[in-house]
Amino acid sequence: MTIPVRQLKNGFAMPLLGMGSWMLGGGAERDPASDGEKEAAALRSGLELGFRHIDTAEMYAGGFSEEIVGCAIRGWKRSDLFLTSKVWKTHLAYDEVLRACERSLRRLGTDYLDLYLIHQVDDAYPLEETIRALDRLADEKLVRHIGVSNFAVARLERARACAGHPIAANQVHYNLAVREAELSGLTDYCVEHDIMLIAWRPLQKGMLDAEAPELLREIARRHGRTPAQIALAWLAAQPNTVTISTMRDRRHQLLNCEALEFTLPAEELLRLSREFPGQEAVSGAVPLR
Repeated sequence: MTIPVRQLKNGFAMPLLGMGSWMLGGGAERDPASDGEKEAAALRSGLELGFRHIDTAEMYAGGFSEEIVGCAIRGWKRSDLFLTSKVWKTHLAYDEVLRACERSLRRLGTDYLDLYLIHQVDDAYPLEETIRALDRLADEKLVRHIGVSNFAVARLERARACAGHPIAANQVHYNLAVREAELSGLTDYCVEHDIMLIAWRPLQKGMLDAEAPELLREIARRHGRTPAQIALAWLAAQPNTVTISTMRDRRHQLLNCEALEFTLPAEELLRLSREFPGQEAVSGAVPLR
């Protein structure tokens, strides 16, 4: 399979769907019971299927997730892959950003990242200092593009104002149920300023199979798809938006790929946008700041 690529007017492009690595090898700390082999095998399965974007972070499993990704991509042509990692909020001082990136590159076994993001906000560190470090990493070709995560419009505007390189992407909690990105004006802002919105956690409780609301199940039945596939198709139809999902087995990967093979009619996209029940105006996991 070939995962479609979404390209912005400025030329920045990413696969429409990528493989996440949150909870691979542990949560915030490494799971001592995991050797990473099963997780790396799942990522290799996805690569063989056609996935090319893998998203990770230094915080995931205390860096072990990056090692798992590094193991999974070994032997793959680097230029065929799109790798994203993120610097954690305790490492946002200028020198710490540089050191964190160096550690991530070492764990991944690569000499550059396609995209490097500020993972979460911490006002203890001046944003200008963090962005200056990201700019240096881009100047030195250690990262191809820089970006942020969980930034509200005002903070994203500040980041753009002090950055020497374009802020290519903002990774946020966004799906049919969590609509903070839309209601806060972030989606419109990203379209206006040619910024990619990377939706994390595209599927969550209330969208999967039997627990899905009747609206989602009705549209799924009409198209011969699963409710989760309809939820992904809705997200893929949003402007300037790509998404990432942790997929632990080939069946999950295949189902998610198939969600990109069809386009929902405009009237169904509108119904889902307006009528999906229980919409949250603010993310209960990581609100925009």
